[in-house]
Amino acid sequence: MFGDAAKALSQMFTPPFRTVLLKSVGLAILLLVLLGIGLHRLFGWLAAEGAGYLEGVTGPGMATPLHALLWVLAIAAGFGLVAGAIFIMPAITAFVASFFSDEIAAEVEHTHYPADPPGVAVPVWVAGIEGIKTALLALIVYLVALPFVLFAGIGFLILFVANTFLLGREYFLLAAMRFHSVDDAKRLRRMHHGTVMFAGAFIAAFVSIPILNLATPLFGMAFMTHVHKRIAGPKRELLTHT
Repeated sequence: MFGDAAKALSQMFTPPFRTVLLKSVGLAILLLVLLGIGLHRLFGWLAAEGAGYLEGVTGPGMATPLHALLWVLAIAAGFGLVAGAIFIMPAITAFVASFFSDEIAAEVEHTHYPADPPGVAVPVWVAGIEGIKTALLALIVYLVALPFVLFAGIGFLILFVANTFLLGREYFLLAAMRFHSVDDAKRLRRMHHGTVMFAGAFIAAFVSIPILNLATPLFGMAFMTHVHKRIAGPKRELLTHT
């Protein structure tokens, strides 16, 4: 497993991967910016609406202090979004991975397993559904764990365990579906649940590193391609995708 991680890391910055790296990082940053702008405008709107409501309750004499307080809260929320980017990165990178998984896996297979039959590209809509499901689940876990973050690190532990499961599951399925039907890929994951969970811990650790976590789709997909090869064997018959 550690050897698989080392091979994935060593290949991440090779020339064939650089284009994919730039595209995946660019898309991840774009999604973070759009999410930040959307939430900042939402907080600004809520501040304005809240000020109007409270002014009606307290009277016009409190208008200026209330406006100041609510905009301070909106600005603080904006800074909180920046700090919270590290927590929502699993969701962002899970979605991004669905767009570039085949490019990454194909390059790993070509470089490290040239004698094996190449995988078949996973249909975009299938990969997209897996990415969206994982992203939404990651966001739900983030919202559930957020209240516990300040309590002795319980929230961070919840996030790490959840990311281990969610990211391990997604990246393994994306790698396995290149060689198996969706049902067979899921069955293979269940059969090797412990191995996939352990592999997911590597990806969860990677995605927790600020800045570097923008490259999670490359590391996660390259790494799990190696893991799938070890689990399924060096050569296998390609099955039809469902």
